[in-house]
Amino acid sequence: QVQLVESGGGLVQAGGSLRLSCAASGRAFSTYLMAWFRQPPGKEREFVAALGWILGNTWYADSVKGRFTVSRDSAENTLYLQMNSLKPDDTAVYYCATDTKGTVSVPARSYEYDYWGRGTQVTVSL
Repeated sequence: QVQLVESGGGLVQAGGSLRLSCAASGRAFSTYLMAWFRQPPGKEREFVAALGWILGNTWYADSVKGRFTVSRDSAENTLYLQMNSLKPDDTAVYYCATDTKGTVSVPARSYEYDYWGRGTQVTVSL
């Protein structure tokens, strides 16, 4: 069983920064892809960013390109999301997800991931 625990959320003013972490654990944890999704209030979950665990290739939603950076610490099995120039529209619960079977074909498809964290709240005020 895999556990994902997000941290680093909070309240920040527009223009500020936050760094989210997602720590993965579980017996002999390994993965092919990890990703960040978010769910704004009253809206559906949406893709934010993904990172290929072996090659380090990345994907981003257009709405966060140039502002957010996804990275990893492979030794610690931890995924990060550095969020800069935050906007009120970035307010959401942020979730991390992992693809431990190598079956994700499109990183933005949330239903292709097999494990999820419980999320961390990010609130951006004016």
